[in-house]
Parts: sequence; C-alpha cells; structure tokens
Amino acid sequence: MSARGRERLESYLRDHGVSVDLIEHAHSESAADEARAAHLPAEQTAKTVVLHTPDGYRFAVIPAADRLDLNKAAAALDVSRHQLRLATEADMATDFADYEVGALPPVGPDTPAELIDPRLLAFQRVLCSGGDHEHSLLVDPADIVRLTGARTADIRED
Repeated sequence: MSARGRERLESYLRDHGVSVDLIEHAHSESAADEARAAHLPAEQTAKTVVLHTPDGYRFAVIPAADRLDLNKAAAALDVSRHQLRLATEADMATDFADYEVGALPPVGPDTPAELIDPRLLAFQRVLCSGGDHEHSLLVDPADIVRLTGARTADIRED
C-alpha cells in the first residue's frame, strides 16, 4: 500500500470517529491467512469481496472462512446475476491503486461496503484488511455499517 493510501485511510477513519487497532503481521495472501497471522479465528475476520456491475463496483463483506454466493449477492444488490461478476486482479490494480490487490479494506474513502454478512456483527471487533498484505485493522463491525450504510444479508455459500 502506498504511503498516500495509508494516510488517506487512517485520516478517513479518524475523521469519522472510528477507533481501530492497526495490527502488523507476516505477509498473508488471503483473509484466512491474515486471520492465522493475527491469531484470530477466520469467523472473526472479514474479507472484502469486490464485485463489478454495469453501474460500477459494489463491495460485500463476509467472514474469511466463507465463500460469496453470487446469486445471493445479486439478489441482495437488486441486479440480475448475469450483470454481476467478481472484479479481476487487473480491475483492482488499476482502479484501487492505493491498495495492494486483494487487500482492500471494507470501509474507507473509496471502498464502501454495501453488504455485510450478519454473523460478523456478533463480534465486538473484526479483523479486516488494512490496504496491504502485512497490516490489518481491528474494527467494530457496527462502525463499518454506520459509515457505509451496509445492509446485512446472508450472502455466503451454503
């Protein structure tokens, strides 16, 4: 993550009254690896899934232990399934250059979560990507909802 990106993210969270703990850990390539590196269960670790529609990007947040069900996500976003796809790494590298690919936070100046799995709200704090593969944020999931207006929806694969 660029220094500019970290400053923007930290400033955004501070300006919106979000209390976060920044956790530095070994390089991790997945949210499940991030959970292990931070010594937290995958159920308490949120991963941001970037979706692409004809109207632009949409963001969903689910526990790291789960996979997103694209049919459920399409229904929750009120788009047809054929209009919804996972964003590619190339999409993310180009359009979210302040963050490392695969490490987008669920809340920030340009990554607002729109859907959040309700099981994450059972925790006082969840671990989520901090913009790169060596830093995570420990944040109250209620703050994610408050800042983004994310709706709760069961969007995980059964």
